[in-house]
Amino acid sequence: MAFMSHREIKLLATELYTHSITGLQWIGSDAWITDHSLTDSEGHKILVGSLGFTSPKAKISGLEEYLKQLYPSQFPDSQFVREFWEEVFDCSLNISVNTQKQPCSGHESLQNIESQFTDVSELRFTDNVYKSVYAVAHALDMLIKCDNDQLSFSNGSCIDPKHIKPWQVLQYLNTVNFTTKEGERVYFNKNGDTPARYELVNLQFTIRGTMEGRTIGIFDASLPERNQFVMNNIPVVWGNGLTEEMPVSVCSEMCLPGTHKVLQKGKPVCCYDCIPCPEGEISNVTSIHCAKCPPEYWSNKQRDACIPKEVEFLAYDEILGLVLVLFSLLGVFLTMVTTLVFYCHRETPVVRANNSELSFLLLFSLTLCFLCSLTFIGRPTKLSCMLRHTAFGITFVLCISCVLGKTIVVLMAFRATLPGTNVMKWFGHLQQRLSVLVFTFIQVLICILWLTINPPFPFRNLLLYKDRIILECDTGTAVGFCAVLGYIGFLAISCFAIAFLARKLPDNFNEAKFITFSMLIFCAVWITFIPAYISSPGKFIVAVEIFAILASSFGLLFCIFIPKCYIILFRPEQNTKKHIMG
Repeated sequence: MAFMSHREIKLLATELYTHSITGLQWIGSDAWITDHSLTDSEGHKILVGSLGFTSPKAKISGLEEYLKQLYPSQFPDSQFVREFWEEVFDCSLNISVNTQKQPCSGHESLQNIESQFTDVSELRFTDNVYKSVYAVAHALDMLIKCDNDQLSFSNGSCIDPKHIKPWQVLQYLNTVNFTTKEGERVYFNKNGDTPARYELVNLQFTIRGTMEGRTIGIFDASLPERNQFVMNNIPVVWGNGLTEEMPVSVCSEMCLPGTHKVLQKGKPVCCYDCIPCPEGEISNVTSIHCAKCPPEYWSNKQRDACIPKEVEFLAYDEILGLVLVLFSLLGVFLTMVTTLVFYCHRETPVVRANNSELSFLLLFSLTLCFLCSLTFIGRPTKLSCMLRHTAFGITFVLCISCVLGKTIVVLMAFRATLPGTNVMKWFGHLQQRLSVLVFTFIQVLICILWLTINPPFPFRNLLLYKDRIILECDTGTAVGFCAVLGYIGFLAISCFAIAFLARKLPDNFNEAKFITFSMLIFCAVWITFIPAYISSPGKFIVAVEIFAILASSFGLLFCIFIPKCYIILFRPEQNTKKHIMG
């Protein structure tokens, strides 16, 4: 880029030519880009293909005719006109000063004379002077006529034309708005600037072998933004002398969307590497930095747009969800089959031996336990989050309460056989029903308090994974969740302890041994559940909960009821009062 006068660029071009430095794309300032004298320099070929902005070429009507009708007598005191006239016509206006030249009459005609003075083909900066004079003239005209009321001076009076100050003219100059004879509108903006108008000039060789600037584009800031810069259909000659191959101004290709620039160490700023944006960041324009996506969005594979993050939860249509649903339905089916077997043989000794009413209630609660696991699958909502935890807590307490009641019945039954004891009247059928009701009611009360104070709610977890959102149920308060689990654990441990005490009672009648195994499985499952629950990520937390529910439910079903079903269906000879009492 050469910002200099035409004299300096000639010197530079000559030096470049001397050192054979070619192929450069020059950007020129308006001081030399349209200067005709460049052809006179020795190395002017170096400058072919130069580009530069300059004031637009204009036509001032009447100027050429006016200039060709000038005579020295019109400007008797002008040294410039005198010297110009003597040089053009090779004569002397003052014979006494220069006796070697013929005298000038002063009436010679400029009509047929070609000179820079009368050449109006390249009026660029001259047009600016022309418009400037007219702008001041319009300002003076408004000031003298006192046209603009908004610019009236002190006391609202107009200006005395004989005492005009420059600052007063300036105030009116800011409001000037007129159109020249050539149709160009002249006005000033709030900063005192006129709209920028430029021509993009390209230095090219002509047929005559000279070099001239050809206008290949126009810029006009007064037009709408998309129409401000317009290129002509004239081929551009580049610095390498070619019209087809456009030179590049950088040593690296432009970075594609999805990448960002990393400057190469020790090289100019136009030398860089294009590095893909990191995950979660994008770039859709060439930039040094990538922009981070909003929290709920993630970058696409091309890293040029942010797309909504995938919302993840344990759904019915995925393999893990489908397997858990099948196991839940299998548990319901086996429980219903067991209930049917017990109902069909409800009058047999095996069924009646240990409170058949509690057995049926236990089977009903196990059915609810299997079904409540289904509430953990699917998109979490406010209702499903509250239902899944409360249903799980209440159904499991109902289940453990029934097992605890059966365990106490076994222990009391054998205590009642001791001489002088009448224990069973204190723990009959009514007391067993009440115990189950009271144990369950306590859990219901805990759940009501939990839902009232700080209930579970759906929560969008943005921190666990960067590229997706985990939709899960927040427990609301850890105290409520721990209270529900703690109460279930208390009942389970109590049931295990009582069953363990009754494990050595006579085998034929005693089911305490099976209850002990079932409670052992139950406690083992829920003890391992705690670390697994804490360490599991995302939707697998829900899968761990469902697995714990199903495993403990299957443990109760298999350990307590499968041995009895086996006797009922395959060993009917053992399903007699004699065998049980034996």
